[in-house]
Amino acid sequence: MRLSTVILPVDRWHEGGRAKWRRAEELGFHAAYTYDHLSWRVPFRDGPWFGAVPTLTAAAGVTERMRLGTLVTSPNFRHPVTLAKELISLDDISGGRITLGIGAGGSGFDATALGQEPWTPRERADRFGEFVPLLDRLLTEGSVSQRGTFYSAREVRNLPGCVQRPRLPFAVAATGPRGMRLAARYGQAWVTTGDPKLYETGTPEQSVAALRGQVERLGEACAELGRDAAELGKVLLHGFTPDRNGPLESVEAFVDFAGRHRELGFTEIAVHWPIPGTGFAADQAVFERIATEAAARLG
Repeated sequence: MRLSTVILPVDRWHEGGRAKWRRAEELGFHAAYTYDHLSWRVPFRDGPWFGAVPTLTAAAGVTERMRLGTLVTSPNFRHPVTLAKELISLDDISGGRITLGIGAGGSGFDATALGQEPWTPRERADRFGEFVPLLDRLLTEGSVSQRGTFYSAREVRNLPGCVQRPRLPFAVAATGPRGMRLAARYGQAWVTTGDPKLYETGTPEQSVAALRGQVERLGEACAELGRDAAELGKVLLHGFTPDRNGPLESVEAFVDFAGRHRELGFTEIAVHWPIPGTGFAADQAVFERIATEAAARLG
């Protein structure tokens, strides 16, 4: 099982941001991701929040081995044509270390930042279902023209393409049937945060059962396409299950948590870099021990 981290873009680069990304590589994390939002939920809504692509570009310049990416990018304020150009550039700058985490988006602040009314869950799914295939084409074909209901491209050139071939990997966040099918068709990995309905009142045991069901549904979606579900990485974004931050209280607690989820088929867990005074608060020393000692024990 791989252990990765999520570094929220809340620090000025020269006042802590750069140091976190460098330290993440020193600790041996498989990957370091960041959120791709214009702003996020309270308490982050009213504090510093920087852009994902410039942050990852800077991170690529101060790291050498660690993979980098978004968890996750969404259609809320992105367009496949402009996003593809940024991703190809970012993949080139990083030397082929970028993973695109991508999801349908939600109803938060990003959903209305461009002046639109928030989309319904069905509208988000409809857009996502068009966004991902077009982005796949834009990253793999030299010239793309397509007229869609929501997203179009006219003679778009994206030479020389990605460093990673045929394109940089997609980690598709999904829990519903349409999203699962997109993950099965286009994903190199699948991402989940668990069942959000269990976060407030559920138990860790209920969460494990729900995640087991999600993994099974992903397998069914893969089977429909004739694809082996074992080909997909399975990523759990930690911090949104009933366990909350309990697994970060000690190395033993995390190894137990990760072991239970490895048995479900998860191949990677992404834990948030500690941020004092927020829901992601954790002891930095324990967090760093988890990054080194727990990762070694998980193999």
